[in-house]
Amino acid sequence: MAEAVSHLNDPVSAHARRDSPLLREEMTVDAALRLIREQGLAEKIIYFYVVDTDDRLVGVLPTRRFLVAAPEARVGDLMIKRVVAVPQHAKLLDACELFVLYKFFAFPVVDAERRVVGVLDISSFTEEVLDLAEPEKVADTFESLGFHVAQARGASAWKAFQLRFPWLLATIASGTAGALLAGFFEHTLARVVVVAFFLALVLALAEAISVQSMTLTLQALRAIKPNWSWFLKAVQRELGTALLLGGACGSVVFLIVWAWRRTPDAAAVIGGTVVGAACIACLSGVALPALLHALRLDPKIAAGPITLAVADVLTLLLYFSLASWLL
Repeated sequence: MAEAVSHLNDPVSAHARRDSPLLREEMTVDAALRLIREQGLAEKIIYFYVVDTDDRLVGVLPTRRFLVAAPEARVGDLMIKRVVAVPQHAKLLDACELFVLYKFFAFPVVDAERRVVGVLDISSFTEEVLDLAEPEKVADTFESLGFHVAQARGASAWKAFQLRFPWLLATIASGTAGALLAGFFEHTLARVVVVAFFLALVLALAEAISVQSMTLTLQALRAIKPNWSWFLKAVQRELGTALLLGGACGSVVFLIVWAWRRTPDAAAVIGGTVVGAACIACLSGVALPALLHALRLDPKIAAGPITLAVADVLTLLLYFSLASWLL
């Protein structure tokens, strides 16, 4: 196991193949084939990578698309322009995450100018390395809760307390804020008891959705360098998902409340809160990890407790406000 871990810390440049021919985007298929015959083929060719006149990576040409194309077809017209590349300074562990995330069989390795310095294929990962997948999942699970499992393993009781307690304060803070909100809306809860009955359900749905969004965001942050364009697209995608999830869950909850208590107003408030909570949860799951990443904090460690706390407080505020206003 120790040998496998050491292997994962190697730079990808140490494992990249350098015998793969690079194609020019202005070439025809016929010219590209002549180039390949002259230079020879690497032992394993899965994709052909395309570069421009400055040798910068501009596309990838899957082998099957290349072989069935007409001889006069232009490589630049056949290639796929969106290419995921691995920086040459990245560790093999980083590349392993890309293989798991994108399910590709190879990635180009590029320098700071995006010039191809080699190709990393799936054969770089031995059976022992791939056996680490499950422990990695365990580590990710604990990190989303607020601490590194590697640090906690074998730690004394006091050290484990120091690692875990600070992040539990976020939960205590959100619980205290929830109690204060409940006290502020005490008369509403006393007047419409059914609101209190479904409080746990509303919070549970908000937390479940926020964890899903946060997990997807953390996976994306590992593989890309986020910018405003990525953030806006992620928010748009998650908001659409939130409306669908919230609409479906809210409709089910509305029918349950209406069938049980025969109070359509209360059912509308609870169902509407579920829709709003889904939107809050999804947006929190995207925005907070991205913010922590931008602040150069570890989003894997801090995002879980903070995202859940924010989602809980905002959901309760929405829930009690709607109940006080409409009931």
